[in-house]
Amino acid sequence: MALGIVAAGGYGERLESEVPKPEVELLGQPILMYALTAFQGARSISGIIVVVPPGRLGAWPLERVRRAGISKAMSVVAGGATRQESVSNALGAIPEHEGIVVVHDAARPAVTPEMIDDASLIPPGADGVITAVPVTDTIKRVEDGVVERTIDRSRLAAVQTPQAFELKALRKAHRLASESGFTGTDDASLVERMGGKVLVRTGDRENIKVTFPGDIARAEAIILARREH
Repeated sequence: MALGIVAAGGYGERLESEVPKPEVELLGQPILMYALTAFQGARSISGIIVVVPPGRLGAWPLERVRRAGISKAMSVVAGGATRQESVSNALGAIPEHEGIVVVHDAARPAVTPEMIDDASLIPPGADGVITAVPVTDTIKRVEDGVVERTIDRSRLAAVQTPQAFELKALRKAHRLASESGFTGTDDASLVERMGGKVLVRTGDRENIKVTFPGDIARAEAIILARREH
C-alpha cells in the first residue's frame, strides 16, 4: 500500500481569481475535492496527506475533509512558497515508513483511481515512476525573441502527476535539494539530480492541469463526459 500527497497550490493568479486555486469550483465543488476523491478510490492508497495554501488551514480542517467522504485523510498541512516546499512539508507529516508515496498536483482534477494505482507500481531497482505524454507540438529554443534551434521532439515528453516514489528516496532527494538550495520543477527532478532511476509510464491527455480560465471549462467537459458513460 502507498501513501498519497495531494498538494494544492496557492492563489489562482492565472485563473484571474482571488479565490485560492483549491477552492475554485468545478461543477459546484472545490477543485481540490476531485483529486482527493480519486485518491480515496484508489486501491493502492492507504492514507492521504492533504496540502493546502499557507493561511488556509482553518478553511480545511481534517474533520471537514473526512466529512466530505475522504476517510483516508491522515492530516492537513500548510504548503510553502513553492511546490517543492509544500511536498517537503507533507513528507514531514508522514511517520517513518519504508513504502511508496504518490504525489499529485490538486490542479489536475481529472485524475482517476486507475492512474494513481498504475503509477504506484514501482518495479524493483527503480526509485520512482512518473506519468507523461509525448510532445506533439514543434518545440523551439528561443532567446530574446529569436529562434536558436528546433528541438527534436521525438525524445520529449510532457510530464504530469501522479508521480510515485520510494519514500526513502524522495526524503533523501528533498533533503539534498534543501541543503544545496536547489529548486526543481517537480519531485522527479530532485530524485534524478541525486542519481535516482525514474521510469516513465504513459499518461492521459485528459489529465489536464487547470492553470488558465479556459482550463476550467475543459476540465468540466471531461468530468461530465465521464459521468455520462
